[in-house]
Amino acid sequence: MIPLASNLALKLVAGLCALLALALLVNDRNRWKATASLRQQQVAAEAAAHAATVANYRAASDRAREADAANAARVKAEQGAISERTENDYESRIAAARAHHERLQRQARSTADSGTGGAAPVPGLPASPRAAAQGSGQGRLPHPEALIATEQAIQLDELIKWVRAQAGVTVSGGQ
Repeated sequence: MIPLASNLALKLVAGLCALLALALLVNDRNRWKATASLRQQQVAAEAAAHAATVANYRAASDRAREADAANAARVKAEQGAISERTENDYESRIAAARAHHERLQRQARSTADSGTGGAAPVPGLPASPRAAAQGSGQGRLPHPEALIATEQAIQLDELIKWVRAQAGVTVSGGQ
């Protein structure tokens, strides 16, 4: 049998081991709680940072969308102004060309009416072997075709101006 003193020593050692194990468990539990609390704070901070990042991206996306819409409106307004200005220039130039054509027609009619007032026709000159220098009216288009050519030239000129002006419009958002 085991002597009583050694039994008591054995109980004492077992008690000390149990106390040490309990102390280790309490210490480990406290360390685990501190670590868990730190991890919870880190998770909360990460979630807040993520939410802030999402909000920043949404705000930046909204600002970009607004800037794009403003830029599109600016480009549309600029291009509309160019088109309107070109159309007005075209119409005024065509009106001026038509008015000039009408003046020439009236002038030609009045010259023709006043020049044939009962006078005898003048006999023509014989054709010369060499071509004479052309007079100021020779080699030109007749009045109706001249007006059409003038209108087309004005149209092409205004189209070129319009294309150049439209190409000058900045569409990438810069002013």
